Amino acid sequence: MWIWITSIILLIELGAVISCLACVGLGFISCLTGDFQVAAICALFGGLGGCIYCLRGVYLNACVYKRWDTDWLPWYFIRPFVSLVIGGISYLFIKSGLLLLGASQESGTSQLGIWAIAFLAGLNVDKFLAKIESVGKTVWGIEPSRETNPDQQNNSQKDTES
Repeated sequence: MWIWITSIILLIELGAVISCLACVGLGFISCLTGDFQVAAICALFGGLGGCIYCLRGVYLNACVYKRWDTDWLPWYFIRPFVSLVIGGISYLFIKSGLLLLGASQESGTSQLGIWAIAFLAGLNVDKFLAKIESVGKTVWGIEPSRETNPDQQNNSQKDTES
């Protein structure tokens, strides 16, 4: 039963993201113009990636691997919202020049590239955060968190076990 409830909620979230994407993209929300519109679209593309990733997780874990676990329900419900935020943050990193697209500077091309990066950031939050932390280490000398640095996590576990 939880598989169906989770699937329906994720499909509703996906529908909401697509509807919002259409409204923003078609200019129905007049307060969003210029960079604000691009940032909103990035957030929505991130949310789109997150919803797709979660839906894929449902069918893989329920049907393919037969290892559905209700302990993961919070992850399925929260992940699309995290992906929305990460999609929006990806815009900041791209526009600031901390993440480079390597594409031409034509307006349409670079905007599509920005949206593609936002989608990928929402699709794979963990890898995107690891990339952002590596940029932070390179630019500002900030060490990665324990969540994205498995060596540091293993060392912490060894310290607490001693």
